[in-house]
Amino acid sequence: MTGPSAGRGEQLAEQYDVLLVEDDDGDALLVEELLHDTDLPHTLTRCHTAAEAHRALAALPVDCVLLDLHLPDASGVETIQTIQADTHAAIIVLTGLDEPRAGVESLAVGAQDYLVKGKVEPDLMQRAVRYAVQRKQAELANAALQIGRLRAEENARLERGLLPEPLLSSTAVTASSRYYPGRAQALLGGDFLDVVQTDDGQVHAIIGDVSGHGPDAAALGVCLRIAWRALTLGGHRAQHLLHLLEQIHIAERAGSDLFTTCSLITLDPRAATLTLHLAGHHEPLIVTPDGTRQVTAAHGIALGIAPGVGDWPATTLALPADGALIAYTDGLIEGFADGSGARLGVDGLLRIIDTLRTPDPGTHLDRLIARTRALNADRHTDDLAVLRLDWNTSGSAGPAHSS
Repeated sequence: MTGPSAGRGEQLAEQYDVLLVEDDDGDALLVEELLHDTDLPHTLTRCHTAAEAHRALAALPVDCVLLDLHLPDASGVETIQTIQADTHAAIIVLTGLDEPRAGVESLAVGAQDYLVKGKVEPDLMQRAVRYAVQRKQAELANAALQIGRLRAEENARLERGLLPEPLLSSTAVTASSRYYPGRAQALLGGDFLDVVQTDDGQVHAIIGDVSGHGPDAAALGVCLRIAWRALTLGGHRAQHLLHLLEQIHIAERAGSDLFTTCSLITLDPRAATLTLHLAGHHEPLIVTPDGTRQVTAAHGIALGIAPGVGDWPATTLALPADGALIAYTDGLIEGFADGSGARLGVDGLLRIIDTLRTPDPGTHLDRLIARTRALNADRHTDDLAVLRLDWNTSGSAGPAHSS
């Protein structure tokens, strides 16, 4: 560490930027001489009033504020709180000989230390400034650590809501999923997915993406995911289900500019059919022994763009005996494909899949995402979620698994 100002840039030597807020010229001169008699490398700026201090703190880098509590425009410990609102600098209060309680009260409202005028020697001044700055930096670091812990806990709760355990009752279909938040915001976005199997043996899945990032988008994604599961298990299907989800989207969104793209997937192992409803979402990929291709499917608009007028036609495909469906959010394909600035796109994704040879669905997704992220080199930072459904319609029924 090169000094308290190291966070503002590398310095060759320790340097303390001190702001003195004192209206009495005699007391100000004493403080200036005390600092001069120390070996503390410093710069000193003086203000006469709290208003001047506010302006100085907005314009200058400051490590420590030496604050008199009796100013023309502010008085008492409330002065500390007004100064704290403008800075993360350490605050040392300057009290008089006739103020035995002022110092203790100052510590109680957030000052790092106090000095009694007339009883300060250079060594004491030097130690007070150094220790006050160090204590303030420790307080800020602890506060940032606590915020990080709380954010991680909140993200974990939201992630469990966005990415639940699939409800599958047979091994005819298995589900694998992966999720990665965008790098820049380090927060969950609104990508969500879910898989349930109903009593008739059909497997229903959804993958969606709420526009935007952060807690509002994630909370809306959790709400839509939970609503989809409840409505699907309650027997709602197809366009009627999407209309209900759109009503929930509108009622729960934090702003009118939020919209949601999603794909509804219904896989019927007994009838060997796959039915899709796309609401502003791109087509999934289908993997067969003959290779991987993008499904050609009808489209409808995203939820929330034109409430009440959406039309989401169904696309039904015949399934091969063995195969897989890969549905994803756009973070998987909107990254860069190389150094030229070209986006990966669906064609680039298909080229990557053609090079991957692994029978395990989870490993396949891990390698696919690793390859796209390596090509992107962290230049594009959208969230991505991927869902892979594998089926074997010739297999026997039994407990299902997911990875």
